[in-house]
Amino acid sequence: MITTPDASVSQNNTVNDSANDTQTISQDHTLRKHIISKSVLGLVSLFMLVPILIVLLSWTQPVADIWTHMAEYVLPQVLKNTAILLFMVTIISGTIGTVLAWITSMYRFPGQRFFSWALMLPLAIPAYVLAFVTIGIVDFSGPLQTGLRDFGITTAIPSIRNVWGAGLILSLAFYPYVYLLARQAFLSQGRRAIEAGQMLGLSRSRVFFRLALPQALPWIIGGLLLASMETLADFGAVSVFNVDTFTTAIYKAWFGFFSLTTAAQLAALLIGVIFIVVLFEQYWQAKRGSSITQGSNQRFDASTPAKIGMSLLCTFVFLLAFLIPFLQLIYWTALNFRQDFDARYIDFVTNSLMIASMTTLFIAFLAVIIAWIKRQYPDKSTKLMTTLANLGYVVPGTVLAVGIFIPIAWLDNQMIAFGITSQQVLSGSVIVMLLALSTRFMTVSFQPVDRQLQRLTVNQEAAAKLLSDSAYQRWRHVMLPVLSPGVLTALLMGFVEVMKEMPITLMTRRQGWDTLAVRVFEMTSEGMWGRAALPSLLIVLVGLLPVWILLRQSDKQG
Repeated sequence: MITTPDASVSQNNTVNDSANDTQTISQDHTLRKHIISKSVLGLVSLFMLVPILIVLLSWTQPVADIWTHMAEYVLPQVLKNTAILLFMVTIISGTIGTVLAWITSMYRFPGQRFFSWALMLPLAIPAYVLAFVTIGIVDFSGPLQTGLRDFGITTAIPSIRNVWGAGLILSLAFYPYVYLLARQAFLSQGRRAIEAGQMLGLSRSRVFFRLALPQALPWIIGGLLLASMETLADFGAVSVFNVDTFTTAIYKAWFGFFSLTTAAQLAALLIGVIFIVVLFEQYWQAKRGSSITQGSNQRFDASTPAKIGMSLLCTFVFLLAFLIPFLQLIYWTALNFRQDFDARYIDFVTNSLMIASMTTLFIAFLAVIIAWIKRQYPDKSTKLMTTLANLGYVVPGTVLAVGIFIPIAWLDNQMIAFGITSQQVLSGSVIVMLLALSTRFMTVSFQPVDRQLQRLTVNQEAAAKLLSDSAYQRWRHVMLPVLSPGVLTALLMGFVEVMKEMPITLMTRRQGWDTLAVRVFEMTSEGMWGRAALPSLLIVLVGLLPVWILLRQSDKQG
């Protein structure tokens, strides 16, 4: 067959047109994926921002009479107590965490290997549990003073039910944040840096203050800022100590004054304080960078008295912050089990497991989506929306409870006004708790998934595309094996955080729908320390899971 020039040109044009059409279709498909991905991420970030925006907008509705009372009788004490707690937690947890990190990472002493990970265990005990156990131990009728009276010592121990006692307990609860980051920093410096300082004629103490501490300072401050945010967000511990802070004032404004607007305005003030802390945290995080280099894991010997002192110091902190409270919970549980355990506990456990499972699965699903979008479109707008989507973790549970409840209550009222329902159906439902808890703990799931996804190299992703045109097959054979460890960590961490969360469940649940954390609050509110032990012990045992995971990750450097 002979092809004429016109026919050849026509055939080439057809091929070119077909290629252009294919390219156009591919570009349209890529554009649609981009738009859909950005829209999904935008909706999630907007959803996470709504509670905060609602709280901030509450200042458009002044409540003059209540605020007159609050400004005169509540706010001065709240500001004073908050300042004292922040000061105490910064000084005490910073000192304890830094010193323990230094000696466990740089010296050999009896028990060093054990304490290097055991000093992280206090993270498994919620601050409100540590608070009521400590009060129960040192109270007049507690085992400490009872034992002293048995030995003829009748001198009363000063009460710790005040802001100073609360500051001490919060410091013991939150020092592991400083310890973990400081230890990573000291390990990264290694023995060589210390030896270099000694070659310059510096003693080990001067090496610590002149070389090691300044280099580790960004990590230490990062840990202190995390502890400060936890202090500002705490509700349970300060309630046990009967110390008024922003979180308790928000709760009392809502359930004492029955003024949701006043609660929202107090929450807005707390958000302002939180964001100042966040700005500092972002600054120091940028200074310390995102990676830590591995230093030498060889440790120094010390004199025998110094070794004994190090062992005693670690033992003392470990006993106060974990072992004694944990054993006291076991004792109280055994003592009150027959009296306290009944059919209601089935509901407590069932409700806790249900809301924790629902929230965990939901936020893990969102975390995978957000992490994947962030990887595919690493531009400034994506980074901004990702940051906004993870903003809820720095906002206290009391604030999110108010911010979620207000629009839900409005929606309920609108449905009643339009005759859709005859009563409120959303307020106090599991949906409200799910939304608030998801906003609060989104970043808990996102961080491990995002870190794990970063392990997937560009070459691996390109090879997966060459091996299969099917997105399902690529996800099944390449993405899921890479993501599965991060997803598992996200599920466990999220589950435990929801199990421990008290204020959101307490403030958004319907009457009678109780969880283990709510049970702890009700018993401690009545001073029934022994009866609060069983739900607390269950929460602590579950809380050991993420600590174990964290230890596996951090101790690879030790």
